[in-house]
Amino acid sequence: MSQKQRILQVHPDDNVLVALTDLCKGEELLFNGERYTLTEDIAAKHKFFMQDLEAGDSIIMYGVLVGKAQTAVARGSRMSTGNTKHAAEPYAYRPSQYTWKAPDVSRFANRTFLGYHRSDGRVGTANYWLFIPTVFCENRNLDVIREALHTQLGYAVTDKYKQKTQLLVELYKSGADIPNADLTIHESMVKTQRVFKNVDGIKFLNHQGGCGGTRQDAATLSRLLAAYADHPNVAGVTILSLGCQHLQTQELLNDIKKRNPGFDKPLYVFEQQQSQSEEQLITEAIRKTFSGLIQINQLERKPASLDKLCIGVKCGGSDGFSGISANPAVGYCSDLLVALGGKILLAEFPELCGAEQQLIDRTNDEAAAKKFIHLMRTYSEAAEKAGSGFDMNPSPGNIKDGLITDAIKSNGAAKKGGESPVVDVLDYTEPATKAGLSLVCTPGNDVEATTGKAASGATLILFTTGLGTPTGNPVCPTIKVATNSALATRMSDIIDINTGAIIEGEKTIQQMGEEILEYCIKAASGEVIPKAVLLNQDDFIPWKRGVSL
Repeated sequence: MSQKQRILQVHPDDNVLVALTDLCKGEELLFNGERYTLTEDIAAKHKFFMQDLEAGDSIIMYGVLVGKAQTAVARGSRMSTGNTKHAAEPYAYRPSQYTWKAPDVSRFANRTFLGYHRSDGRVGTANYWLFIPTVFCENRNLDVIREALHTQLGYAVTDKYKQKTQLLVELYKSGADIPNADLTIHESMVKTQRVFKNVDGIKFLNHQGGCGGTRQDAATLSRLLAAYADHPNVAGVTILSLGCQHLQTQELLNDIKKRNPGFDKPLYVFEQQQSQSEEQLITEAIRKTFSGLIQINQLERKPASLDKLCIGVKCGGSDGFSGISANPAVGYCSDLLVALGGKILLAEFPELCGAEQQLIDRTNDEAAAKKFIHLMRTYSEAAEKAGSGFDMNPSPGNIKDGLITDAIKSNGAAKKGGESPVVDVLDYTEPATKAGLSLVCTPGNDVEATTGKAASGATLILFTTGLGTPTGNPVCPTIKVATNSALATRMSDIIDINTGAIIEGEKTIQQMGEEILEYCIKAASGEVIPKAVLLNQDDFIPWKRGVSL
């Protein structure tokens, strides 16, 4: 992409062009020897038609069908929800011997990261203690314990807001002008020293399940919580149970052992209905956990080869540049890691709508390909029965910034998975066991998807965004990758990597992909801390397997 380029054809077969900057009505643009006169303003990230189309004609982007014209459209006019409707080609299994040329990884040969080695051979990128409630009734007790431990042990990030509130109280008492008051708090005033230098955090999985729903919901939640207890980034666990809930503690313990028969982390269980009082329950939970923290603080980071990394790739708050800059750059990073023997997890099944056939063709194992087809069709049918569908997935923000149909959004989203073969297909909470690219069944919903990726074993998550989102995960460091420089500048407090240089013609997708992998190595080693981790953006939402897009 040249520095002066203002429009882009993503694939040679496309009949739309993407505006890389704001374009004005009446402008004449030259592309591949042809002149295009714009019939209206085209905002950056949006598309305009390369030819006149009649109602029902196919609209092609990324080289595939992404929509159908709903009305006659003129060459040079803007694609919109008024003239374009989602459409995608049908998909089916067909024998394929997909071949892939791996990228040059000589730059990363013999590279290592500093991680926490677990007894089963897996390596974590962090060392967390995890609190798990078996039922929502214990959420308040978790909140009390969090308040007690975070500040005293040096993990709080909200103290500056407490200081701001205290400052407001003092100003109010003194009769000061509150609306215009200076609430600047210097970081030195709120920083606290960590007591345990090798414990990266104490995390809490507050949720709304465990009872009151179906028994199937409780069983799914149990498998999810077991996956988090067994996660490579988790070193120890405290479980709080009420006692009478659907999700019994023994069921959770059974699921942990089923997932990992050699599970040997310190694990403590407290049941409120068997305790003398709430104070006794919380006091003993804190006392026992403190002893566990002393134990896991003995662990230290040690070198590990890059094949021990498992990276989940996710997009949220997507825009019209997502499939052009950040997602392909993350995809190239994915290919690099696969070539190095690592694992990549691509999820968000509603955001693979329209990209199914290429993913099926990249799946050389017939059983895995058919599993993907079954999961996709079952999920899609459930959405349709509820009066919705994958075509209703794009949010108002997505549409406003150029993602007009779900097929456009999905084909751009699929770019995060790179070009390597699909080695496995995982249902929700199933662990990734094979090196290479695996597809994981989750919703597109940001938090439900990141929750599911961590359950399948992601030890880092690369999260691309064009509009900005504060999403993180309790046990899996989440790295935010901006699609454009304006976002990276405006929301610098949450963005870690800016791929806007691709849009501006200053860097290639390959260059940015290598930079992203370099950042991942540093993040996995604890040398840099992603913004989501610094801000304790610990979002956790279990998926009940209902309709969630």
